[in-house]
Amino acid sequence: MAFVDTEIQNVLAIMDQLDPNKKPLWGNLSAQGMIEHLTETLKIANGKKQFPYAIPEEKFEKMQAFLESDKPMAREIVVNFFPNPVPLVHEEIELAIDDYLLEWIDFETYFDEEGKTSPHPYYGPLNHEQWLKLHAKHLTHHFEQFGLLA
Repeated sequence: MAFVDTEIQNVLAIMDQLDPNKKPLWGNLSAQGMIEHLTETLKIANGKKQFPYAIPEEKFEKMQAFLESDKPMAREIVVNFFPNPVPLVHEEIELAIDDYLLEWIDFETYFDEEGKTSPHPYYGPLNHEQWLKLHAKHLTHHFEQFGLLA
C-alpha cells in the first residue's frame, strides 16, 4: 500500500481540501477534530507530551515491524491515551491547520540531534525515520477517513 508523503507541503495541500463540515466515512472525529488529533500525535513525537507505555516493552519490536510493513492502520482503532470524543481546541479548522504546521516544525527541530528518540505508547522509543513512517500511516488512515485520497 502507498502511504501519504509526509513532506509538509504535501500534507498541507491535502488538509486544505478538507471541508470543515465533512462527515467521516467511519469513526466519530469531526474534520477539525481529526486535524487536532494529528497535531496531538506530533506533540508526542516532538517530546511535548508523554504517556505511559500502553503495551509491554517486549511487544515494541513487533509493533515497530508493523511500521516497516505496507499494512495500513485498522479502521475504528481505539487508543486509550486520547479522550473520546476529542474536545476541540481551536475556533476554526484553519487555526487547527496552522497549529499542525507549528508542531511539525517543532517535530523536525526536535530530531535535529542525531540519534534522538521519543516514546510512543504503543510503539516504544522511535527515531525520526520511524516517526515519519508512523506519521505516513497515521495521515493516510485519517485522510482516507475523510475521503481525501483518490
